[in-house]
Amino acid sequence: MPYKILILGASYGSLLGTKFAAAGHDVTLVCRDQTAALINAKGTEVRIKLRDEDDHRSFFSADLAGNVDATTPEAAIPQDYDLVCLAMQEPQYSHPTLSDLLTRAAKSRVPCMSIMNMPPLPYLKRIPDLDCSELGAAYLDPAIWKPFDPACMTLCSPDPQAFRPPEEEANVLHVGLPTNFKVTKFHNERHDAMLAELEQGILDYRIDGKDVPVKLRVYDSLFVPFAKWAMLATGNYRCITADGPRAIQQAVHDDLNLSREIYGFVTDLVVRLGADPADMVPFEKYAKAAENLLKPSSAARAVYAGAPNIERVDKLMMLAGRAVDMRHPEIDATVALVDAHLARNRTG
Repeated sequence: MPYKILILGASYGSLLGTKFAAAGHDVTLVCRDQTAALINAKGTEVRIKLRDEDDHRSFFSADLAGNVDATTPEAAIPQDYDLVCLAMQEPQYSHPTLSDLLTRAAKSRVPCMSIMNMPPLPYLKRIPDLDCSELGAAYLDPAIWKPFDPACMTLCSPDPQAFRPPEEEANVLHVGLPTNFKVTKFHNERHDAMLAELEQGILDYRIDGKDVPVKLRVYDSLFVPFAKWAMLATGNYRCITADGPRAIQQAVHDDLNLSREIYGFVTDLVVRLGADPADMVPFEKYAKAAENLLKPSSAARAVYAGAPNIERVDKLMMLAGRAVDMRHPEIDATVALVDAHLARNRTG
């Protein structure tokens, strides 16, 4: 039987939704009225480049085995679904209609899978050696996460890179880097059986006999999704400077020794929290990849576009470090700089 999956966020969420629908599951995307009407009228289009092909292929929801539709936060009924996926950025959930939907999702006790860079607080509470009492300062509204049972929350690393082409309608998504989603098990037999079925269905899907990139990979470790933390600290947030935005390539390679030091500190922090070093990505591999990242990070672009709030994984790393008596001056300096930029944006 197909699973019914509710995904909060129709932009990046449409990538995961397309993979689920291709495997035969039914997906509902939660979004604004106009976007929901567009998706319900025309469906979604996700463009993915297959290996050994020069051009991207379009995957239209109307052609997939499962159904894809859309609804608004007010109309969504979480208890009607088998899985809820969180595919918006953390500050967005503070909007009243979305915080209300989160509360209803928590009360339904339907398992939730976050694909935010910012791990929800209930997920962090699953880490045995982490004191979460002071981590709320990294969230725009930590209270919205209180109703969740940590046992019903898992985290999926949003490693694939995708964007909405500005010249296209809001139902189109272009995948720039078709890597895999990496999700931690719930460590609940029934919920994990569902993840295993979703993983296998996506793995089995073919088009014209060809494999389609972007898989769902399921792991035992709580820390596999945290492999991205060192990358965010070394590259993404350091695109934000006192003088304006810079490319990730510059943030990493302008002072490679300092970048290696920051990367190593965050890796050591995640290991201190309980990760196996094998869960982490070596600095050399990241630095090589960063050579081709010639644009500022999305966080930097948002800050310099005037955003009053962004996801604060930088601050979360700082606070998590303090919880285990680990500090680094460059992490502290980045947090202070981002704080100052956002404060100016809020006051105009």
